[in-house]
Amino acid sequence: MPNNGGINNISNSNKFDPITLEILWRRLVSIVDEADASVARTAFSSLLRDAHDYTCMFTDSRGQELVQGTFCTPGQAGAMALGVKKMVNSIDMDAYRPGDVYIINDPWLLAGHLNDVCVMSPIFYKQRPVAFTACVFHHSDIGGRVASDNREVYEEGIFIPTLKLYDAGVLNEEVLKMIRWNVRTPEEVTGDIRSQVAANHVCAEKVIEMLEDEGLETLDELADEIIDRTEKSMRGAIAGIPNGVYPYEGIIEGAGKRKDITIKMTVKVKDSDIHIDFDGTSSQVDWGGNVVYNFTYAYVFMAIKSAFDPDIPINEGAIRPVRMTAPEGTVVNCKFPAAVAARMQIGHFMTEMVFKALAKATPDNIIAESGGTPAQTNIFYGKRASGSAWLTMIIRGGGLGASSRMDGHHCAIFPANGANTPVEIFESDTPLIVEERGLVCDSGGAGKMRGGLGRKMIIRVPDDETAPSGPTSIAIQAGRFKYAPQGMFGGGPGAGAKFMVGDKPADPSGLTLCQPGDVIKFYSAGGGGYGDPFLRDPQAVADDVLNEYVSIERARTDYGVVIDPATLSVNLEETDKIRAAGKAENSP
Repeated sequence: MPNNGGINNISNSNKFDPITLEILWRRLVSIVDEADASVARTAFSSLLRDAHDYTCMFTDSRGQELVQGTFCTPGQAGAMALGVKKMVNSIDMDAYRPGDVYIINDPWLLAGHLNDVCVMSPIFYKQRPVAFTACVFHHSDIGGRVASDNREVYEEGIFIPTLKLYDAGVLNEEVLKMIRWNVRTPEEVTGDIRSQVAANHVCAEKVIEMLEDEGLETLDELADEIIDRTEKSMRGAIAGIPNGVYPYEGIIEGAGKRKDITIKMTVKVKDSDIHIDFDGTSSQVDWGGNVVYNFTYAYVFMAIKSAFDPDIPINEGAIRPVRMTAPEGTVVNCKFPAAVAARMQIGHFMTEMVFKALAKATPDNIIAESGGTPAQTNIFYGKRASGSAWLTMIIRGGGLGASSRMDGHHCAIFPANGANTPVEIFESDTPLIVEERGLVCDSGGAGKMRGGLGRKMIIRVPDDETAPSGPTSIAIQAGRFKYAPQGMFGGGPGAGAKFMVGDKPADPSGLTLCQPGDVIKFYSAGGGGYGDPFLRDPQAVADDVLNEYVSIERARTDYGVVIDPATLSVNLEETDKIRAAGKAENSP
């Protein structure tokens, strides 16, 4: 979901001439992207350095979000636009001091679970706060019991209320001490917190430089211009959706053998306003899939923005036309102290459900269901042979759903914005061995446009002198084990996800304790196809066979395309016969 598009294609204004406004906007983006870059240089956790699970941003003096980093994470992006504004205005403006740094991870105020820790700082210029900068990191380690079958938030780690980490530039060592004693890997966690402080410092320095260079006393007037233009652009995009009421009801699998969750939504479009209502949705559950309002909103907003106006900035103006209501106590607006650590197992589905609600109204703006929804999150921890504690977290993608215009990407993390951790980094962070990682043939849903492929990852716990001392714990926050991603408009489903220890299916909802010599197998789901598979270009099918995306057998049964096994070329005569008959052999 790019957020660094130009600002001058939105509307005209008399406050700033177009050239000056575009220069200032690009400079604002470069400031927050420089803060992003500092994270990549200074963060300890590979989840941050390599998988980019963080978001940097800053606001005007009123807490209105002005700009976020180009590589922001959508679940944090939409949530921070709501949450940071509340944070800024919950403290009396006269109470802020230069050098103050606040730390908080309240899931109900911010991005939905304890792992997302926010560090916020006022930016002072000429003795008054002119802006606020904040960054949220997804910390791999926040303590607690990391599985998705926790029953309350108390089990999920340390809960940090709004505290001053720095008071007028002086570090509060007691706050860091409290955090260190509640996590398994204190050096990494406190190192990442210092990286957040550094990112805020970079942002503050560059904002002040910009104010000085441009002769501005405040960002507020510029913010009003950018926010107003963004709002007009977003409203213009929504106005392109036919007015109407678009209902949708869907099912999300419960963790393990728990009961399914019903999501009911009604998308109401009237002119340039859009309202998503979740009345009738299942009540909050007794495991960690519960979603706070902000996180649900973030992925509802993601659907509207990515489908209809992907290039505009994410700021206060972008969220104004998108209204959401959800009854308190439902699984999409849960009440404290609900367990929320695995909130992505439900929250990530909101984007595709909005797509499906709007599918008939705007079929070319949406994609089929994706195997990377929800992101496959794996947390591994234990002790090395030396007895030292280790913990790491990776995010695995699945096949992206196909669209009317293109095949789905392989191994995409959607709708979240993250990256796959390289094998070399994973093996350096852990005592585990990656024996195999690759695409899963035939996992993408058949269609005129094929769904993206899922990925397999096979890991072995060593049993030699490097074997961990004690069991290796694995916690999974994932989905698509019961219900595979479905296609759209005649497209076929992708393959479902699997989690196995040895050759036996394992329970993905709790902690899995692995011993030396165990082999753990992860298979992420493939994306759904889009359109009738018999309309796919036969040569495209042949290319898929050549690339080992589709087997020769499935080319025939799913696509009606006959491939010569010797030459891997299309037998057009036989293909025409099968397609003319309008049917294929039974698919597995």
